[in-house]
Order: sequence, then structure tokens, then C-alpha cells
Amino acid sequence: MKKLALLCAVVISLASCSTLKIVDQNAAVNAGAAAVQALTISDAQVKQLCSQYMVESDGQNTILPANNDYTQRLDRIMARFHNISNLDLNYKVYQSNTVNAFASGDGSVRVYTGLMDAMNDDEVFAVIGHELGHLINKDVRDAYRAAYLVVAARYGIAAVNTTAGALSTGFLGDLGQELASNAYSRRQETQADETAFQFCIQNGVDPYAMYHALNVLIELSGQTSQQSRLQELLSTHPDTYKRAAHVKEMCEAAGYKMNTSGTTGTKPSGNTTTPKTVKPSQNGSNNNSGSNNTGTKPKKTVTPKKG
Repeated sequence: MKKLALLCAVVISLASCSTLKIVDQNAAVNAGAAAVQALTISDAQVKQLCSQYMVESDGQNTILPANNDYTQRLDRIMARFHNISNLDLNYKVYQSNTVNAFASGDGSVRVYTGLMDAMNDDEVFAVIGHELGHLINKDVRDAYRAAYLVVAARYGIAAVNTTAGALSTGFLGDLGQELASNAYSRRQETQADETAFQFCIQNGVDPYAMYHALNVLIELSGQTSQQSRLQELLSTHPDTYKRAAHVKEMCEAAGYKMNTSGTTGTKPSGNTTTPKTVKPSQNGSNNNSGSNNTGTKPKKTVTPKKG
């Protein structure tokens, strides 16, 4: 119980998907019991919680239709991923000036028009690859579980029904606010950036795309008119300067050279050093059929250590 009390006090990031029914906000269920519930929640329940949250999120945002230019552009970008079939994704565009994108634990990917306006296709691809990295590395699951731990303790849970229950709209709204206020750790961000880098390598996309995307965020963060649009993304993705430097180092270590005439990185033809890259923890076929003028695929991959 001492450990549980400590977790209740300092929890910062986890993901839980429960079909818990909020029967009475004044019910006599203490924070310790709610914490036990959150910590023992299954991955299947996490996925269901995420699905409930996404229904709420989609209902509160304007989703652009299939024939919209933004949606068709996102379709083209997602079609460049050739190794994500195991993730069972669904993706949509939110019409909003907010510069943001996120992936949920049920496979939902949402990209805001503000981000698509600010970045080119390679950069949007890399940002999505980064968010998928959080999904692959279980960071999203952990973020929901931590947020649920806090909100469940705040409400008190009066009844549990793992098949037919539903979380209240108010609970889901508070869950979203808790998620938005929690930042991923430096290690989680680094691993997600490495996954995005490897997605680029595997799918024929500019290996410097994540580096360029981070620099777009840095540039926008210096513009007063853009700061509010970036607030959520930067609050949950800290150390942007350090992350950009790390991604650039990865590109250079792998033998890629940034093209000074554009944004596409190319690998020197005379390079004889075996490049080192970071491989996502889950992938399918290594398809390099992208149409961009990118560097050749490294011969050797290194799987990062999981935290």
C-alpha cells in the first residue's frame, strides 16, 4: 500500500482502457482502490478505453471527409508506410490550426491541418512515424494508464463491468486534460525519434525528415502568433533542440549527407563505413519503394533497448 500511495502522488504517464461505469461520483471508493484498478488493467481494457476516448475526441473535433484535399494528402502519406499492417490503424484529419498529431492505443491516428500546413509530406510522414513509435513502444498505453490512475482516484469508481460499462463524458474529458498535461520522458522521445528515423529508411523517405520537422517546430515556437498553436505538442514533446541534434547525429552516423539544395538527405556513394541505424521494435517487410530521392538503405540495423 505504501508503494500504491506513492504512485498515486507522483504518477506522470500511463494508459488504461477500462469499461468502467461511473455510477455515482460520490460513491465510497477510495483512491487506493482506484489505483489498484488502474495498475491491474489489461491491455485489452486499455484498448477499449482508448476507443471510448477517441469517440469523445472525434465528436469534439471537425473530421474532414474522404474527398477533402487534406484527407487525400494524408492517404498518400500513409500509403508510403509499407510495414505497419500489424498495427491495425485508422487515421483521420482534424480541421484545426493546432500544430499537432497523435496516435491512440486503439490504433487511431489523428493529424491536424495546422501541422499539415506547416510541414511537407516527408516531415508529416516522420511526425506520424514518431507517434507510431510511441504506440509500438507502449508509451501510449502507459500514458493512458497513468492518466486514468489520476482521474479514477479523483472520481471514485462505484461499479465495474468489463463488457457493457461506459465512462462518462466528464470522465473522458478529464482524462484528455490529464493526457495533455503529461509529457513523455526524454528516453521515450528519443526512442520514438529513432523509430521515425528507421521508418524513413525502410520506406524510402528523406532520412533527415524528422530533423527538419523538429526544426519547423523550433522555428514556429519563436513566433508569438504560433505559440498557442504549438502549446500542446511542445508540452508533451520536450527538449526539441536536443532531439533535433540527436536525429541529425543518427543521420550522419548512418552515412547520410543532407542535400544543401533541398531537404532530401543522400548517402555519399564512396562511403565504405557500415552504417548503424535503429530498428523499430515491430515491423513488417522492409520496403524502400518510396519515390523520393533518398539515400540507399543501410546494410546493418541495431535494435534499440526497450525501457
